[in-house]
Amino acid sequence: MSGWIVVAIVGLATIAFKAAGPVLIGQKTLPPHVQSVVDLLAPVMLIALVATQTFGGDEEITVDARVLGVGAAVVAIALRAHVIVAMAVAAAVTAGVRLIA
Repeated sequence: MSGWIVVAIVGLATIAFKAAGPVLIGQKTLPPHVQSVVDLLAPVMLIALVATQTFGGDEEITVDARVLGVGAAVVAIALRAHVIVAMAVAAAVTAGVRLIA
């Protein structure tokens, strides 16, 4: 099977999966306890992604310049910086630490 066919199939499956929620639920209101779980899904997934990309190594926990970059981003967010500014701060701190070390 060609690689492009696989890409097309995965793309179509992704579109179908993303469309399933709005199509199946439509204008229905979710119960409050279900809505509270749905509201937390995106932040939790983002935190999990950041944690695995920051501390993940080859089947071990890695602590390097990325940790300081994420820490700097947390401080920037705590000081009410925009998310893009926090990302730039994280990248700059990570690059700076790697340059020094």
